[in-house]
Amino acid sequence: MAAIFGATESADWRPREAEAEKHSILDTLVCTSGETDLPGLHRRSVEDPEWFWREVLQHVDLAFTTPFESVLDPQTADTPFPRWFPGGRLNAARTLLDRPKLDPESVAFVAEDEDGSSKSLTRAELRRDVASAAASLREHGVRGGDRVALFLPMIAEAAVAYLACAAIGAVAVPVFSGYGPQGVAARMELAECVALVTADGFTRRDRWISLWDTACQAAAQCPKLRLVVRVASERDVPEMPEHTITVPWSHLVADEADLDYTDVESDHPMLVMFTSGTTGEPKGVVLTHAGFLTKVATEFGIVFAWDETDSVLWLGDIGWMVGPLLMTSALLLGATAILYGGALDRPDDGRLWDLVQKHRVTVLGVSPTAVRALQAAGDEWPRRADLASVRAVISTGEAWNEKPWWWLFDTVFERQVPLHNYTGGTETGGGILSTYADRPLRSCAFFGPVLGMDADVVDDNGNSVRGVPGELVVRRGWPGMTRGLWGSEGRERYLKTYWNRYEGMWAHGDLARIDDDGHWMILGRADDTLKVAGKRVGPSEVETALLSHPAAVSAAAIGVPDPDRGQVVVCFVVSSAPDADGLVSELRQRVIDRLGRSLAPAEIHLVPTLPVTKTGKIMRRLVRAAHLGEPTGDVAGLENPDSLDEIPRLAGADES
Repeated sequence: MAAIFGATESADWRPREAEAEKHSILDTLVCTSGETDLPGLHRRSVEDPEWFWREVLQHVDLAFTTPFESVLDPQTADTPFPRWFPGGRLNAARTLLDRPKLDPESVAFVAEDEDGSSKSLTRAELRRDVASAAASLREHGVRGGDRVALFLPMIAEAAVAYLACAAIGAVAVPVFSGYGPQGVAARMELAECVALVTADGFTRRDRWISLWDTACQAAAQCPKLRLVVRVASERDVPEMPEHTITVPWSHLVADEADLDYTDVESDHPMLVMFTSGTTGEPKGVVLTHAGFLTKVATEFGIVFAWDETDSVLWLGDIGWMVGPLLMTSALLLGATAILYGGALDRPDDGRLWDLVQKHRVTVLGVSPTAVRALQAAGDEWPRRADLASVRAVISTGEAWNEKPWWWLFDTVFERQVPLHNYTGGTETGGGILSTYADRPLRSCAFFGPVLGMDADVVDDNGNSVRGVPGELVVRRGWPGMTRGLWGSEGRERYLKTYWNRYEGMWAHGDLARIDDDGHWMILGRADDTLKVAGKRVGPSEVETALLSHPAAVSAAAIGVPDPDRGQVVVCFVVSSAPDADGLVSELRQRVIDRLGRSLAPAEIHLVPTLPVTKTGKIMRRLVRAAHLGEPTGDVAGLENPDSLDEIPRLAGADES
């Protein structure tokens, strides 16, 4: 069935002639497809994968050292485990580092610390360091297929280590820099890592965060770990457990070496990305050399049209999907990636805007929650910086609300810069829905599915729905999809998590809606869906109503069990106003005015803060667990775990 795309008549931003010229690749693909418009191109991209994915590979010069037999093995095409590019061999690091059309003296990465110091690597310097690191890893016994944990901040060494693993056919296992010893150990044990690359630590919010202490405690729990590589500071640190050998980073990249790539099969694992655990084990998502590169090429080379003129600052961590996406896409397309792992309020609330000005950022990646915090800090901070270099903003990780979207679009960028909405996940290797670089866009919405993604919104019976909330699904496989979940029980867990809910469809776990104009909206995680007296609503719709109040800074809406109505809505709001009683009444009325009295919150609590990840995503499941007195699971990924203590308990909730 043909995918639906947003109507251009209701757009809030329209591309200018300069954008149309820069992003002409879409129009070129439309013409070569034999179609007349983007919906037609999308239809062919999902119905004719043999044609479409070959076009993508040609566009980004993604070369195979051994040609593949076909794009998709027809015998596996309709299974949860399709084989992409069977028979082909390649190495992702070769594709990313050996690109003759790009200037080797151009800057590949700039890493800036919170104190303002920075380090840059040109493409030539990066290739040199990767060659040395790859040779050293081989000398220390790391082989193709071995897993190497990367427990690092967003520094240039993280990119070198990631690429060195790929070059020798080892599998990088990025681990979030905010995890404690148990979180790090659990992921290294599940992946059976033989090596670990870590650092002494980094500064965040003027406080030293010791990664080394955490890594030592984690390594003691991982008997298969043999090698530890240390990115050293001038601090004294404890020794690693005796069953490991510690090598300084300076030794790893000390000697010049030829870059000897290990060619691997198309579906050879390149990354094991762990999604955060709740009460169970984290899920180890397997991304492959050919699949991940093809997915990245499609979205950043065609949908967003990044190139060597771009400087990209996308806030994230190497342990979350944004980190590898940024590093891979920038290298593939010749852009410069700005790596920053510090806080956005140090030395003051203008830090992000100062980074944009300093590095002449052209593409800025932020989360809606981060924008809400920036908005609360005041309009004067972005106004004092020169932001003229920015040509696009990209946002992912959670649903937008109208107020912060319009503040960024209207107040900060004066309606001159598009705000691209992009959603997918670790398991998808990239996006499912997006806006397009040279197509009109509307506030908070997605223009439609990404090329190659046969997306739809369905009801509980798997039937397509329009105008009402449903579950976001994908009806066919795509190259970037996870090859499964790592571990002995990964196959069964993968099928249960993604494929067993609807026959023949991948269920992503997001609640979505396609409106009457054809625009797509993400309403929150399906697990967060509010069902009040039989009416289904996404938490973001309630939160948008709350955030329309000028005093509301951020909000989280959850469903709480109720014997009469199934669930009632309970809201938690961070406010800038002291008048609690009057504000609560006004906030409740905002929800009633937008969604009706049946969805009026049973309770609204004003709280000083809400739990957010380092990338700025509000964790509703943790708000709900704290309110109901339930186990919160793994909270190591939170920026502010103490915020859970500020969530009021439901009367009678377990205090244990």
